[in-house]
Amino acid sequence: MKILSYLLSPIFVFTFTLLLIIFHPFQWLSFTIFGIKAHSKVVNALNYTLVKSMLLIGVTVRVTNKHKIPENTSIIFVSNHQSISDIPPIGWYFRKYNPKFVSKIELGKGVPSVSFNLKNGGAALIDRKDSKQSISELINFSKRINKNKWSAVIFPEGTRSRNGVPKSFAKNGLKVIAKFNKEGYIVPLTINNSWKIFKYGKFPLGIGNPITITTHQPIKIDSLPIDELLEKTESVIKEHVK
Repeated sequence: MKILSYLLSPIFVFTFTLLLIIFHPFQWLSFTIFGIKAHSKVVNALNYTLVKSMLLIGVTVRVTNKHKIPENTSIIFVSNHQSISDIPPIGWYFRKYNPKFVSKIELGKGVPSVSFNLKNGGAALIDRKDSKQSISELINFSKRINKNKWSAVIFPEGTRSRNGVPKSFAKNGLKVIAKFNKEGYIVPLTINNSWKIFKYGKFPLGIGNPITITTHQPIKIDSLPIDELLEKTESVIKEHVK
């Protein structure tokens, strides 16, 4: 299987990179001429193609959602984080809720399509070395989420878990978003198996590992004291990591 991964990995990396390059000017055109709603549709198309490109390394994505996610209100998707491959599926399968990611500021420049989307699509770009900037950015982000009834996507581990075992959740960022969206809901997500794509490191890629995303019961933000709410969220996510 690893021998096959040496053959398939370059094809996937080339295709993935090419898609990012191709969609970059389309993002610019849609945003510049038609605005953020048109831009969001282009981003949705990009996420769809990125998800499908993972089939080149035998990776499928299955989303299990047995719960009704509220509409016309702000949503905070809170998830464990295993690899970069977590992001396009969340963007595509939850596109109905206009997901906007909390991301590190380094991704705001130099990455085709990704950087443009983060800078112009409503995301939060936080400098993890500058707490003042991070809080200010999260406050503005939280207000945008509330005003537009978008959804926020945050990975409270702060970084990827390279072996699938979740790290401790840093809750300050989540507290800020919740504070400005008390009438909204937290929707916990559990991601499994995406770390296996990088189980050998950056090259070759692991192949044939289906990614699963499980949606848990939405929790009204103002239904519990904030610390209890966040503990419950972390617990339900980690309970379902396999």
